[in-house]
Amino acid sequence: MATSAQPGLLGLAGSAGGEALATSAGGEALATNGTASTEGPERPGPLQDETLGVVSVPSQWRGVQGTRGETKSCQTASIATAEASVQARKHVDAEVQTEVPEPVSLPSVPRYNGPRLAAFLRKVEAMVTRELNKNWQSHAFDGFEVNWAEQQQTVTCLHTLSYPPAQGQGLHVTGVSWNTTGSVVACAYGRLDDGDWSTLKSFVCTWNLDRRGLNPQQPSAVVEVPSAVMCLAFHPTQPSHMAGGLYSGEVLVWDTSRPEDPLLWRTGLTDDTHTDPVYQVVWLPEPRHSHRFQLLSVAADGKVLLWQGVGAGRLQLSAGFALAVQQLPRNTKLKKPSRGETEVGATAVAFSSFDPSLFVLGTEGGFPLKCSLAAEEAAVTRMPSSVPLRAPVQFTFAPHGGPVYSVSCSPFHRNLFLSAGTDGHVHLYSMLQAQPLTSLQLSHKYLFAVRWSPVRPLVFAAASGAGDVQLFDLQKSSQKPTVSVKQTEDESPVYCLEFNCQQTQLLAAGDAKGRVKVWQLSSEFTEQGARETERLDQLASEVAS
Repeated sequence: MATSAQPGLLGLAGSAGGEALATSAGGEALATNGTASTEGPERPGPLQDETLGVVSVPSQWRGVQGTRGETKSCQTASIATAEASVQARKHVDAEVQTEVPEPVSLPSVPRYNGPRLAAFLRKVEAMVTRELNKNWQSHAFDGFEVNWAEQQQTVTCLHTLSYPPAQGQGLHVTGVSWNTTGSVVACAYGRLDDGDWSTLKSFVCTWNLDRRGLNPQQPSAVVEVPSAVMCLAFHPTQPSHMAGGLYSGEVLVWDTSRPEDPLLWRTGLTDDTHTDPVYQVVWLPEPRHSHRFQLLSVAADGKVLLWQGVGAGRLQLSAGFALAVQQLPRNTKLKKPSRGETEVGATAVAFSSFDPSLFVLGTEGGFPLKCSLAAEEAAVTRMPSSVPLRAPVQFTFAPHGGPVYSVSCSPFHRNLFLSAGTDGHVHLYSMLQAQPLTSLQLSHKYLFAVRWSPVRPLVFAAASGAGDVQLFDLQKSSQKPTVSVKQTEDESPVYCLEFNCQQTQLLAAGDAKGRVKVWQLSSEFTEQGARETERLDQLASEVAS
């Protein structure tokens, strides 16, 4: 039931018969319990509940306020496409058919005359046999090989390495060494001329030639050393370990893989330490443990010492030898030593490739000495030592005209070795005789280094005081160098050189300008020729017999 809220009139919806009830605004009240008041005439009957229809009025507000949506679209730039087709315009078909072969008639071969042929062969047999024997005994074509490869320049400079702070101090390159991989070259900086260089700060530098972006003036590793370094040697199996001998007499071992603290071992300044500059160091396998190595040093104080690394970073003396004048063989004609002087200064050492106990020493007196680690005779010396010193010399060779600065044993012959000295000569010796097999004057100045090639039995190199690196091939000439290359433009001395045993085409040389030059050799110096070893044997036996 719905009511109108207008004042003064109340409308009431009636029944289907159209009955209506109107009351005045005066307030006549309807009974709430379904009965009407009895007052007034013609009162209708009692009120009843009725169910009426439902009227639905839709809301227009919701439609007006509803979500507004917009639809938009976009299009990328048009993509161009193309289609093409190819069709061959011409074609050719061909067929090939061989012709039927025709039989070829061979000319008839007349039968040889057996008796006449046999007579001819008997007639020329002696002459043919004689000529064949002559050809077989001839050496005209020994070592001749046809070289089909294009000839290249014999020796070229691959790298020029230097360390500017060392050059600024006027230091020389006194030693070079290749590590066991053949990719790293190291150099020692020191001085070989007159003066007291014992307190001069020096350096050891390494360059990795296989590294990309190699800077020739920026070493891969730099080790500062409190005294001039006179020599250097990489470890045979540890690529980052190297040993050096100092002007002060000390021997040090560094590990370049520890840039913050590279010093591994040192001898220290004790009674066992050398009292004069150390001119060469060599790594040697221990007799009972070939995988372990000890270090041998030679110095101008006449001592040859063997060192072993122990704990706490110390090199401990394990054996020693002394060169006493009184114990040299009688064929040695040395000047009478000064009063109280009994030692012979050692300047260089080289070990035999065939006998690990056999070595050759170069001396300040110019005499190469054949020595043995197995010597047991006690040395006559007053030098203090924590181990007994022995006398190693077995044989003395004919001298140079001045100190011997370098010796090198042949890797291909047990009895041959080279020596170079201040007289500008290279001597080729046999271990079996005192006189040299041959003597070559390479320079009018000093010769500071000589080395056999590790791959060519008849090839060796020498470093001269005139600034040259000279390469000899004894198969071509025994009197003059095959190639001579200029290391320094102003003829400053070349002090050291070393072949690379892994990359055999490389040769490093250090000079007084503080530079290391890496030379690349052609196959002429790296490929062994026919019968080359036999020629070396012949050279040794012809003169030694």
